[in-house]
Amino acid sequence: MKAKRFLAAFLALAAVFAGGATRIVQDQCGPFTDVTPAFCPYILELYYLGVTAGTSATTFSPDDPLTRGQGSVFVAKGLNQALARSSRPAALGQWWTTTPHWDLGLGVTSLDEGIRQVVSDGTDLWVIRAGTVYRVRASDGRLLETWTGAAGGYGLLAAMGRIFVAGTNGGAVTEGTPGVLYMIDPGQPAGPVTTVATGIGNNPIDLAFDGSRIWVTNPVVPGGSSVAIVTPASSAPWPVTTVTAGFSLPMGITFDGTNVWVADPALGDLLRLDADGAVTQSVHTTTNQFIAFDGANLWVPNPNSVTVVRALDGAIVATLSGNGVSGGNAVAFDGQRVLVTSPNADTISFWNAADLQPLGFVSTGTASLPYFVCSDGLNFWISLGGFGQLVRF
Repeated sequence: MKAKRFLAAFLALAAVFAGGATRIVQDQCGPFTDVTPAFCPYILELYYLGVTAGTSATTFSPDDPLTRGQGSVFVAKGLNQALARSSRPAALGQWWTTTPHWDLGLGVTSLDEGIRQVVSDGTDLWVIRAGTVYRVRASDGRLLETWTGAAGGYGLLAAMGRIFVAGTNGGAVTEGTPGVLYMIDPGQPAGPVTTVATGIGNNPIDLAFDGSRIWVTNPVVPGGSSVAIVTPASSAPWPVTTVTAGFSLPMGITFDGTNVWVADPALGDLLRLDADGAVTQSVHTTTNQFIAFDGANLWVPNPNSVTVVRALDGAIVATLSGNGVSGGNAVAFDGQRVLVTSPNADTISFWNAADLQPLGFVSTGTASLPYFVCSDGLNFWISLGGFGQLVRF
């Protein structure tokens, strides 16, 4: 009875996915000869969507018991279809998997050699190179504006309707040079950036936002590494709290909706932090860099693999190798796919986030150096540092 109730509940859920689809049933239900008219529309919807193939070429066996494993497969496949239907590509009718034509000059925005991090604010792309920040329109890749004065700029963050840049006072990135947090108001004319916090640590690299505060990683060798927590205030400079305990070389940082996570390649660990910046869990991966969260798992790029870590408890879900990864640097998630950049190999690699299956990899060109990547929910955008180009995929 429990199995039948589960199946009935799942078929009701399928009715939602199906949009209340109905069909006239004659002698049989599609290929199935054992399905009643009441359940037929929903079972056919699952069949046509590829969620289930039945128990044989002509039977669905609606009264057979359903194991927890089978139920998990049904739900996962159904959710995948729901996500695909509600995505931005679906709304725009762009069901295809994007393929680049950079060799033809399509999907390319030329900036300057040495560009690094790229982030999306949902409408535009923001790219950093040394002290310059570029604003690029996502719809067509047009360079809109340029901000200056972000000395030593490296890390980027889009949060609270503003763009934040982590840099260093005077542009140096050596030990003893204080880090600076710059801010850009996209609603104002382009010009110099505004300094909102100082003393955020030496050589700031990456940023994250927890809904209230800005977190900055500061890897310094030898010694001096830290994570800075910046609290927005009504006037500058904003207060800064610096945490040093537990870090050796903090690099990539992200927020999963509950906790902040930091990748520390010197330790070979992914570190979970509490609200005060204290390390509460260490997950050993390997020499990791810049990380991303897909809503369930954290993706950690390594020299020749990608470690997938469950955010709920820090368990390692999988270690994925091959698929073009060599010297993995950064990760992005577009709602369905995960992209990993490998500047050492000049490749970008793809996986399906739901089932961790590889989707292949693409060469970005010799010496292109695809360091960083982000998604605007429609396209991936990769900064090719060697070419000085921002390219879409």
